[in-house]
Amino acid sequence: MGLSYSRFFRKAVALNFFYPFGLWLGIFVLTMPAARLHAEDDAGVLVAPAPLAFPLERPLAPPPPPPWAQGRPESMLSAALAPYPPSSGQSVAGKLDRLKLPPGFVIQLWAEGLTGARSMTLGANNTLFVGSRDAGVVYTVTEKEGQRVVKKLLTGLDRPTGVVFAEGRLYVAQQQSILKYEKIEDSLETPPAPSVLFDALPPEQFGPGKYLAMGPDGNLYLGLGADCNICVPLDTQAQIVRINPQTGVLETVAKGVRQSVGLTFHPLSKELWFSQLSRDWMGDDVPADTLHRVNRKGAHMGYPYCHQGEILDPVYGKGRGCGEFVAPTVKFEAHASPMGLSFYTGKMFPPDYKNRLIVAMHGSWNRTQKAGFNLMQLSFDATGKLIRWEPFVEGWLEAEQFWGRPTDLLVMPDGALLVSDDYAGVIYKISYKR
Repeated sequence: MGLSYSRFFRKAVALNFFYPFGLWLGIFVLTMPAARLHAEDDAGVLVAPAPLAFPLERPLAPPPPPPWAQGRPESMLSAALAPYPPSSGQSVAGKLDRLKLPPGFVIQLWAEGLTGARSMTLGANNTLFVGSRDAGVVYTVTEKEGQRVVKKLLTGLDRPTGVVFAEGRLYVAQQQSILKYEKIEDSLETPPAPSVLFDALPPEQFGPGKYLAMGPDGNLYLGLGADCNICVPLDTQAQIVRINPQTGVLETVAKGVRQSVGLTFHPLSKELWFSQLSRDWMGDDVPADTLHRVNRKGAHMGYPYCHQGEILDPVYGKGRGCGEFVAPTVKFEAHASPMGLSFYTGKMFPPDYKNRLIVAMHGSWNRTQKAGFNLMQLSFDATGKLIRWEPFVEGWLEAEQFWGRPTDLLVMPDGALLVSDDYAGVIYKISYKR
């Protein structure tokens, strides 16, 4: 019973009903297996085909992991490891006597109330300028009637981590630009509007921010980090660059640098030295954080292909060799986070401290047992080869709990050493009593 599809098209073609396009459609239908068009029961009755089962909507793809979790293996998905949230300041009252220093050295609280205090620079009139990251503030510390006064000089900035004072100007590195404030010490109460030295820095949602240093050549040096834990970075990321403060022209100094927030220059050779924070999620003990020196412009330090000069990345190292890249000068403990560093050039400390490198180890989060949270001192021979390294100040970490995180270092004119702490929101002063 009923007229099947095949019978209908035979009649349609015979009557030239679909001509000219119907002819070809009819031929196509007649040559297809009948089961593709319809199904008939034993009595020849047309049976409707089952409806196609299309999903109403596609399931949503899982969101990508945050940048700090990129590269985390499945075996560590349940690990309770994550970057520490920003601190609004912690009291250090009664804790300084728990810090251990070499004989003759003394540490004291020098200034407090600087939330997220990071890099430091000293003005010509002894104004201390202090950058921050998440607080968005640049602070000043000044002396008034024998008392140190902390004030918020600039507010509402986008991670103003790096600060440099030079020739009466204050340079501030924030997320995507470097600002310049003229004659800043003449107008601390009402700072002038800044001019923009450079406004095309790559943004970093991940990472410690952009650190600035003034080189002996009169150029501003800064690190442009990778915006991920491990990835092939953009051409504008994962490098050390320098900017001419007169022309605003930028050029690359070193490549393959994952994150660096510690830049300094050797007092004798004038070479650039910098710390590097290596990738996470390869284990408690690898890869090491590193110290590098630059004696060739454009040198590649390995990231993301090779870590600590000898370990190929399990993903991005395929087909590469660590011999392609410049090996680090020093390998620190993995994940200890070396940040600010300074060659000691003062005259207060004992003579054998002259030109010794002091490094602020900010402290780990990507380890089951914490590392860092101290100051390290390193001695080198005339060729730059490491002779020895040992703790200079330790005690901010006690029984896997920390109450301070040293971040940056500054040698003062009298030879004392200032240390910023972004977790406690304070600045310490280290001096030596003969």
